[in-house]
Amino acid sequence: MQFDNNVPIYIQIMEELEIDIISGNIACGERLLSVRELAINLKVNPNTIQRALASLEEKGLIYTERTNGKFVTKDKALIEKYRTEYAEKITRKYLENMRKIGFEREYAINFIIKFEGDE
Repeated sequence: MQFDNNVPIYIQIMEELEIDIISGNIACGERLLSVRELAINLKVNPNTIQRALASLEEKGLIYTERTNGKFVTKDKALIEKYRTEYAEKITRKYLENMRKIGFEREYAINFIIKFEGDE
């Protein structure tokens, strides 16, 4: 993972894990790697991982089973809620950026349609 020096690392890790959860890369009910394993994999301090996971737990996207570790929520409606919110956020950002360079909403939408088949 490449970190941006302008954003706290724990936030970047939290956001990346959230994307993995809402996209289904980490499935409902799936056990997460331990704090230590995540810290080693990402080459960060375990306290940084703990802080990121605490934020995800506050949102309800993960939960802790006392002796078994941390797991992704089984609440598919909650995951879908965050997935929709994330989609809205990136769509608004896209439209805002297109306006900044002089393109109106209609052009921005048509731009997506034009390039949809080029994947």
